[in-house]
Amino acid sequence: MKRSGPPKDYTFDSLHHEREYGLYWYSWIWHLLRPVLIGVCALLLLLGLVSFAWGQVSAAYVDPVDPQSTAEIKFTVKSGESLTRVAANLQTQNLIRNRSVFKYYADFLGFGQKIQAGEYTLSRAMTIGDIAEQLTAGDGRPVVRDITVIPGWTIEDIANYLVKEKVLADAASFLAKCKTGDAYSAYYYVADVIRSGTVPQRKYALEGYLAANTYEIYLTATEDDIIKKLLSQTEALYKDVYHERSEELGMSMDQILALASMIEKEAKTGDFKRVSAVFHGRIKQNMTLGSDVTIKYVLGTRRMVLTGQDLGIESPYNTYRHKGLPVGPICAPSPAAVEAALYPDEQFLAEKYLYFCSKDPDTGELHFSKTLAEHEQAVKIYQPLWEAYDQKTGVQ
Repeated sequence: MKRSGPPKDYTFDSLHHEREYGLYWYSWIWHLLRPVLIGVCALLLLLGLVSFAWGQVSAAYVDPVDPQSTAEIKFTVKSGESLTRVAANLQTQNLIRNRSVFKYYADFLGFGQKIQAGEYTLSRAMTIGDIAEQLTAGDGRPVVRDITVIPGWTIEDIANYLVKEKVLADAASFLAKCKTGDAYSAYYYVADVIRSGTVPQRKYALEGYLAANTYEIYLTATEDDIIKKLLSQTEALYKDVYHERSEELGMSMDQILALASMIEKEAKTGDFKRVSAVFHGRIKQNMTLGSDVTIKYVLGTRRMVLTGQDLGIESPYNTYRHKGLPVGPICAPSPAAVEAALYPDEQFLAEKYLYFCSKDPDTGELHFSKTLAEHEQAVKIYQPLWEAYDQKTGVQ
C-alpha cells in the first residue's frame, strides 16, 4: 500500500493538552481555595487578637486576684445589703479585681437577688463565678434568722416561742419589759397606754402591740431589739386611714386593738366582721360583751366550757361583769381582725344580731342569734359538743 507521508507523531500534542488541562484544574482549585484560606487566616488572626485582648481584660478584671493564695478570708453579707454594696465590699477586701464586673456578672446570671446574708469563708484564688455561687448558696454561717409571731398569740406565747427557738435564753427579761412598757414610751401608742393609768391593771402593757408577722432578726438580737421591731410593725399596720376611722367610731387605737384581739380569739377570718357587728351592737345598747375569750385570757385556759366561778372572776378583763371593752388587748390581732374591728358587717348591725356561740369547736363555725332566748337554745344544743371537745383534747 502506498503511503501518503510519514506517520503523524501525537506525543507532543498530548503532553501539551494534558499540561493545559492540569493547569486549568490547579487554577480552578486555587481560585476556589484562595478566599477560604484568606478567610481562615483572617479568622485565626482575629481569634488571636480577641484571645490576647480577652487575656488582658481577664487579667485586669476577671481572673482570681491571687491564683496561688491559700489564705482564708472572712466575708460578711449583712441583711438587706444590695448587690452593689456586696460587690464594693468584695473589692475592698481584695477578693475580686473589679466590683462593676462582678455586679454585671451576677446580674446577668440572675445571682443578684439570690445572695444571702451570712458570714462566708472566701479565698483570693476563687474566680468571680466561684464567689457568686458561694454567696447565693447560703452555705456561710448565718448572721440573721427568721422568727414568726402567729395572730392570736399572747405576750407569753411569744416569749415561750422565742425561748423554744433559742432566740432568748429565758423569758423573764422579755416579759418584764412587756409588763411595764416603760422603755418603749417613744412609740406614741405605748405612751398613750402609759398615760391612761391602766398599766397596773393590765397583764402586760404591750399586749396586742407586738404585731403578728414574720421577721428577720440578727442572731445577736436582744429582747429590746425584738420588741422594738415588733412595735414598729404595729405602727406600720395601723395606717392613717385607720386613725380617721377610729375617730369616726369614737374609739382610741387601744380600744380598736382590744376589740380586734377579741375578734381574733373568737372567730375564724370568715366570721370576723359578723362577730365585730355583734360586739359593736352590744356596745351601742350598753350591754356587757360577755366574751369567753377575755375570761380565758385571765385564767390562762383554753377550755370551751367555763364554769360559773370562771365567769364571776373579778378582773378588768372580765367582760361578763364589766360593760364595754376589756382594759386592754388580749393577744396580737391579725390585720384582718383590725380591719373587722373598724368596719363591722353593716347588715348584721342593722339586723341587730347580739349573740353568737360555737357550733363546732373543730372547725370554728359559729351560730348567730338576735335574741337571748334564741342564744340560750343554741347553747343547749351545742354545749355537749364543747364538753366532748374539752374531754377529747384534755385542755386545761
